Amino acid sequence: MPRIKVKGAEFNFNPVRDSYNRRAQQFKNDIISTLRKLNLTEDDVEIKLETNCRIKAPAATEWYFDGYRLYYSYNLQSKYAENLYVVSKVIEFYVKAYVNEEISLDEFTRKFSEEDDIEKQRKASRELLGVSEDCVDMDEISRNYKVLAKKFHPDMPEGNLEKFKAINNAHKMLKRELE
Repeated sequence: MPRIKVKGAEFNFNPVRDSYNRRAQQFKNDIISTLRKLNLTEDDVEIKLETNCRIKAPAATEWYFDGYRLYYSYNLQSKYAENLYVVSKVIEFYVKAYVNEEISLDEFTRKFSEEDDIEKQRKASRELLGVSEDCVDMDEISRNYKVLAKKFHPDMPEGNLEKFKAINNAHKMLKRELE
């Protein structure tokens, strides 16, 4: 069974080969069960399941804890059910670390704090960097970033400090999402 490393968490990855919808429901229940360790209820957690969990689609979970809106999404696997599995394992890893006092509340919330419109920002970042809106290839994103950063660097003839800053911020946002 292959191991993968996502957002600092390393775990076994077992591809989903059948019963995609049932397994996605199981992963949703696992996430809710994990978050119950933080004294959260199902009402504090939002996970929208896809109608067809076999398709390629991002999986996301949003929850409210200690006054924070926390969010995590993943989109690098080939099926929604597999993406939701990864989300469940990453959340499980960090909840366990927090409950066991291996990380502080501040570290825990920083791992999952995202702005309300993060998906729109990610889409705009991809557009700014000239890649498709569903691009998850960090090499392609970085190539486009380097070309644009060089073009708009303030020391270049076409230099534009505001555009340069926007390009840097877009790259950082996508790097955080994908690595």
